[in-house]
Amino acid sequence: MSKTVFLFPGQGAQSVGMGARLVETLPAARDLFQQATQVLGYDLAALCFNGPAAELDSTIRSQPALFVTSLAALEWMRAERPEIVKTVAAAAGLSLGEYTALVFAGAMDFTSGLKLVAERGAAMQEAADAIPSGMVSVLGLETWAVESLCDQARGENVLQVANYLCPGNIVVSGDKEACVRLAEMAPAAGAMKTIPLPVAGAFHTSIMAPAAERLSAALASVKLKKPRIPVISNVDAKPHDDPEEIRKLLLTQLTAPVRWEESMRWLMAQSFDLYYEVGPGRVLRGLLKRIDRKVNCEGVEV
Repeated sequence: MSKTVFLFPGQGAQSVGMGARLVETLPAARDLFQQATQVLGYDLAALCFNGPAAELDSTIRSQPALFVTSLAALEWMRAERPEIVKTVAAAAGLSLGEYTALVFAGAMDFTSGLKLVAERGAAMQEAADAIPSGMVSVLGLETWAVESLCDQARGENVLQVANYLCPGNIVVSGDKEACVRLAEMAPAAGAMKTIPLPVAGAFHTSIMAPAAERLSAALASVKLKKPRIPVISNVDAKPHDDPEEIRKLLLTQLTAPVRWEESMRWLMAQSFDLYYEVGPGRVLRGLLKRIDRKVNCEGVEV
């Protein structure tokens, strides 16, 4: 029997219109969006389906929107591909997506997860608003070269690798002026290009420490259970089954780099043979192919 992994996307995968097809055709998806509106206090479905894009792209809105839409896509899988769902033996999610993976794995319920994600988005937005900061994708350089660039461009600012995504695609994060310096220095170091990312601030750095403090109280109030399948932590690219350890790692995740490539390589080493990107976009499939072109990865149209 095949062993399947479900992958859940993170912030940046959102787009206006996501989830509309699922809600039109699937009562279970419709129920999730209705529950979300009650929990959040605003019409999440209207925002996802109709925008405006500027509001959907904000950290405070995009995180709950992606969380709910990804779980709606999961309901489509349960309805249309139940034989696949039965073979899922592990899960992972990119940053925000780790919360979605934990809900799928039974470590927390939907409402608790949504409240946490909403608080996480609000806390990260608040921390980002306090300090001019950002993120830059560096293409075409090896890990050591990007880390060296960070050392050269940092100065007195915060600047570090935030996402180890795949070979040749590494995201750095830090104070705005340090990000600008790095982008200016990158071509001379051999980078193909740098791309400033449309995000609120320097996620996965010490600039998010105030967000971690705010999220800590919310996490402390949530009952976590042992996941029924392994869920890979972004922090150390390993699965954990102790609820208290998971709680600590979710906090650490805000200020630590996302080790996505390492996480995927850990899964590949376990001989999983089918991967599904469950949620909006195609980002995770693209990254997986850059890590190993032979990997079979499919997706759900949302």
